[in-house]
Amino acid sequence: MSAGRTEIPAAFFRVEGAVVPCTAAFTAAWLGANSQRVGQRIARVGAVAASLPFLGGEARRAARLTWLGLRGTSDDRLEILGEEFFETWMRDRVRPKAVELVARARAEGRRIVLVSDNLDVVVRHLADRLEADELLCNRMEMRDGRATGRLLDPVISRLGGRQLQELAERRGLDLEASSAYGAHETDAALLSAVGLPCALHPDRALRRVARDLDWPVVEG
Repeated sequence: MSAGRTEIPAAFFRVEGAVVPCTAAFTAAWLGANSQRVGQRIARVGAVAASLPFLGGEARRAARLTWLGLRGTSDDRLEILGEEFFETWMRDRVRPKAVELVARARAEGRRIVLVSDNLDVVVRHLADRLEADELLCNRMEMRDGRATGRLLDPVISRLGGRQLQELAERRGLDLEASSAYGAHETDAALLSAVGLPCALHPDRALRRVARDLDWPVVEG
């Protein structure tokens, strides 16, 4: 950090799993199945299915493939569907423990950062509800008012390492004093990059990692 610059502690919350049970793949399938023309639905859901074999491996490739099924969807239709998805599948499924931890982190003076590989048209409504200070998520490339099926850079998949370090430099965040909450093994990179990691409602794989590294485990 620059000399004399105040470093701010943050609290990073991985949306998928730790805050809500929905996955980005489920969101993409739902959006594709409910977008404009009925005749395109099979192809769009098929594009999501094509990404599933990669979800446990090449995270960025999987993230890009997941949203190909929305190609051709108009921007206003995406906005409507994003809000509808939030109201139907997210609003009433936010984990109570996540709400409690967000409130605690805010009271401690931490910057609340939501991290999601979902689309902004969906998760910004969640960010508003939780009064997050920042939302790191994916954005769809639009051309002539329609989705190209491609994500804009930077693509959010696993957040950690150099990507997180660069973010901390730009935002003036103190990672050593920051906390992070994740639910899946793929969140281990984020959790290991902060001084106060926590596995929140973890899957079996992350639970093993947390046990091995002596991270606290909190049920959602």
